[in-house]
Amino acid sequence: MSKGSAPRAGAGGSAAGSRAQLRAARRRVNSRNALVAAGATLLVAAVVATGSLFAAGVWGFGAAPGAAPATSGLSTASSTPSASVPAIPSPEFTPVPTPSPTEPPPAPVPPAFDRAALSIDDPTSPWFVVNKLRPIPDGASYSPPDLVDLPAGMPNPNGYQMRADATAALDAMFQAGLAETGVQMVAQSGYRDYSVQVRAYDYYVNALGADGADLTSARPGYSEHQTGMAMDILDTVSGCSTDGRCFADTTAGQWLAGNAYRFGWVLRYPDGKTDVTGYEFEPWHYRWVGVPLATEMHATGVATLEEFFGLPAAPTY
Repeated sequence: MSKGSAPRAGAGGSAAGSRAQLRAARRRVNSRNALVAAGATLLVAAVVATGSLFAAGVWGFGAAPGAAPATSGLSTASSTPSASVPAIPSPEFTPVPTPSPTEPPPAPVPPAFDRAALSIDDPTSPWFVVNKLRPIPDGASYSPPDLVDLPAGMPNPNGYQMRADATAALDAMFQAGLAETGVQMVAQSGYRDYSVQVRAYDYYVNALGADGADLTSARPGYSEHQTGMAMDILDTVSGCSTDGRCFADTTAGQWLAGNAYRFGWVLRYPDGKTDVTGYEFEPWHYRWVGVPLATEMHATGVATLEEFFGLPAAPTY
């Protein structure tokens, strides 16, 4: 029996030792699991804290000023970053300046009118100024170089001529006046040579006396008609003549006063300028000077050639 019971006692002791070893092994496994679980918990907390900081740094710039930042639900202690997690700065934006309205470029300034472009002393120049102080050079023998007959369809009862350029401008003006008013104008008196002017002046001296004649007729050698660039204009309907102010109140007379400049013509002896020109108001007497000068005088409101060119007034000889 002694031999038989010894193995059972040894077997019992061996079993007890095995159970003790098993319990020790289980305690070691449980300790390791607890450590792993604690480490995982710390790792999750760190990730959540880092995400909260990232959200506050990156997306927080869009919040309204003074608004409290959103939290992740963690406690203050758990959301406070550790020293090992760097703070993420908010992005900075440089404001783009609003462009100011661009001012339009200034309008180009037209060049000043050149008052010396043509001669006022040469009797062949469209700008030639003849008056009681400025006679025609060699007046007794002067004749314009390019006299032509007026167009066949233009009323010209006395068969007068004019210089070529002035004739073309007169024709254009008559046609425009007829189209715009329905009134036909008449070329009453154009180029007169020296001898014709002698007879015309003598007629007025006999009728009005020397002083009266000088207010209405030029002395020989001082007449614009001798330049071939002046025309006395009437119409076919009013019955007015080259005496008095009648023509000024007609349809044709008023149209000429407002439109002659378009064709290079100016009213040479306007109303109220006798002390400058030396002649009474002659609403029928027009002088061709060319479109540039006529337009400039119209635009500036200067009524006489004497005033435009800064010449002395010429009320008397």
